Amino acid sequence: MGFVVIDRSRKITMAGAGAGEFKIYNSMTKQKEKFEPIVPGKVSMYVCGVTSYDLSHIGHARAYVAFDLLFRYLKHLGYEVKYVRNFTDVDDKIIRRANEVGEDPLALSGRFCEEFLNDMSDLQCMPPNEQPRVSDHMDQIKDMIQKIINNDCAYTVDGDVYFSVDSFPNYGRLSGRKLEDNRAGERIAVDSRKRNPADFALWKAAKPGEISWESPWGAGRPGWHIECSAMSATYLTSTFDIHGGGMDLIFPHHENEIAQSCAACPTSNITYWMHNGFVTTNDEKMSKSVGNFFTIREVTKLYHPLALRHFLLGTHYRSPVNYSFVQIDNSSYAIFHIYQTLEDCGSAISQFQEEINTSEEKYSITNDAQKCIMNLKSHFEEKMCDDLHTSTILSDALQEALRLINKILGLLKTRLNKPKRLSNIESLITLEKEVRNVMDVLGLLSGSSYTEVLKQLKGKALKRADLTEENVLQLIEERALARRNGHFERTLERKNKYFNAGDKIRNNLTSKGIALMDVGNETIWRPCVPCVSVKPAKSSFSLS
Repeated sequence: MGFVVIDRSRKITMAGAGAGEFKIYNSMTKQKEKFEPIVPGKVSMYVCGVTSYDLSHIGHARAYVAFDLLFRYLKHLGYEVKYVRNFTDVDDKIIRRANEVGEDPLALSGRFCEEFLNDMSDLQCMPPNEQPRVSDHMDQIKDMIQKIINNDCAYTVDGDVYFSVDSFPNYGRLSGRKLEDNRAGERIAVDSRKRNPADFALWKAAKPGEISWESPWGAGRPGWHIECSAMSATYLTSTFDIHGGGMDLIFPHHENEIAQSCAACPTSNITYWMHNGFVTTNDEKMSKSVGNFFTIREVTKLYHPLALRHFLLGTHYRSPVNYSFVQIDNSSYAIFHIYQTLEDCGSAISQFQEEINTSEEKYSITNDAQKCIMNLKSHFEEKMCDDLHTSTILSDALQEALRLINKILGLLKTRLNKPKRLSNIESLITLEKEVRNVMDVLGLLSGSSYTEVLKQLKGKALKRADLTEENVLQLIEERALARRNGHFERTLERKNKYFNAGDKIRNNLTSKGIALMDVGNETIWRPCVPCVSVKPAKSSFSLS
């Protein structure tokens, strides 16, 4: 069966003027390069997964949202993508945590693998094609280690197996480090038995009471780096298109992967290395070791997962992003605005659907809508083709489309003649479709209805404000009573007293992220960005 060749230039040209060939930044060559897969029409991609000993933090979310975006966009371009993301479920940290809580290491890691998958589902990350676990691939790992030994690139010491970095002259080409400057590529202290301090463990001899597997070198378990080389080769072969991960993995993990993969198979080659930037807190890298991290679960307890995804996409994936309540509040409001606009759009379309269906004449969309759609398409493809620049898509082209939708919704409330009315309805239908297409590729289109997402967003806003729906409705009624009393007062002083009381209620709610809106004779509420950014009530985390 032959491979399908994709005419990418045709597909991108259809997207509009300004788009071009897909380019990604290659960490190996330190430049943007045109993406050309090894097999036309097919993409093979491996991303280093989590070490599953605890709940994942938003630094992990940054990485997997970034590569989910890449996965989605490659599929959008028409590629058949095989995406592999592993779990490290055998590791020093897992064993240490299991001992602390008195749990079997594999049971503990398996539990946190499932928690990670729940977080990824919440963040709209599509499941990779394969999600291998180290514990299920011991035979492949041992086979690769044996090949490296047979090729004189590794040596054994008392049941341990070390890779000899001196056997690989190109060691350091990814990170740019010189061999003499490298420290040991280990998660443990330097072993004096090594021939070179930079040599790293392929196999670790079992310690008393530790989980272990039998091997030609004695009972033990794999080193950290060999896992990914063995599993990527198992599912993608030793030569594939894209290898991804966080920038902290460039050295030693990815550097060591390259060395050991080439030692096992000299023809091994990965075309593109991609790395996402860090999430920082107060401009310091977020990490569990430092203790300045927030778990995904902590954030999504108070904010909708779509708000966290929007926040992460608001910065280019290779740039550092500084987490703050102000930023996540802005993203939460942006998501609400998008979904409220689409909800209002859908309601208007439903209202006029029968008139559209029964109309004998078909009406074209307006010139403004045509221009807006062309701009949205061209801007989207242009920025995504330029190494996945999502920030301006969210802030510019998408916002322009939402503004036009709201403008048309306003026009439909006026007395338009039938041709103008139906032309505007057709414009809404087309605009909603194009906005949904963009949202889908960005992973911001929920499987739930607009109404349900809006309900969820309002629920999170109430939780941040430490209020219930009943509390807000009661305050709305108190404000309405104060305003009514103010209308009936005769003296200016007493009028101001009541109106000031009503304004105080409104301002206090706004400071908590609850905006009151007077619509005719009714007052409704919606989430908003708090006018004063403070730590939310009952928060389980803080930035201090």
